Amino acid sequence: MSDVSAREQSRRRWEASAEGWGRRRGEFQAAVLGLSHRMVDWIQPQPGHRVLELAAGPGDTGLLAAELIAPGGTLICSDVAEGMLEVARRRAAELGITNVEFAELDAEWIDLPTATVDAVLCRFGYMLLSDPAVALRETRRVLRPGGRVALAVWADAMANPWMSLRVRELVRRGLSEPPAPGAPGMFALADPTALAELLADSGFVEIEVEAVDFLRSHESLAAYWSEARDLGVEFARLTDALAPAVREELYQGLGEALAPYTGDDGAISIPARALMASAEA
Repeated sequence: MSDVSAREQSRRRWEASAEGWGRRRGEFQAAVLGLSHRMVDWIQPQPGHRVLELAAGPGDTGLLAAELIAPGGTLICSDVAEGMLEVARRRAAELGITNVEFAELDAEWIDLPTATVDAVLCRFGYMLLSDPAVALRETRRVLRPGGRVALAVWADAMANPWMSLRVRELVRRGLSEPPAPGAPGMFALADPTALAELLADSGFVEIEVEAVDFLRSHESLAAYWSEARDLGVEFARLTDALAPAVREELYQGLGEALAPYTGDDGAISIPARALMASAEA
């Protein structure tokens, strides 16, 4: 498959999941709010700055920055999926934030002039791209000298059972293929040393990488299942295609796998870990 075809398939998946992200935006943002604030702190936003958010999804991280760059500053909230941008538009309107431009941009080919933004934010985007190295070089290109990038990616699968357990259950039951080594995906940039080297190879300096641990909480197995379907269009597609009995077996199997993280009241509290990085152009 060509990179163009892969990117188009990715765009379609995100378009398909935009409605679900709109429903779950608040829950997910609550879980990663500390991480988002740390990213914004790292870019050192000032009034008048021009900030670009790549793979913005619902736009929550960039909208935190938008308030700090006013007056005179502009946030460019970008994503490959127009549906995601619509979710971000609604959120900006709810917050009364007006210093935002919305743009359908590909992180691997950023349609902006060279050296025209002061900072770039990207929360959980680079690891999903066909070529993160190309995207990071593009990121550096659009940054002004001394501009900063702050990003977050997921750490390894073992540190993120809230995601990896359901993948493991699908693979164990022969319902899905295991992720291909080196392919784009949730854990494609999970090695902190490799992430720092990737930033350095892309021309960045003053690189910092740190791990951030937090919890994903769900009131029940049903809530966990529902969120997995809303945020993961591929998981929804796979489970929709199953016979009811097979789907129920998978559901119960997930419940058993999640038992170590489930309280007496049925609520689930399960670990998550991200890698955060910042660097200077």
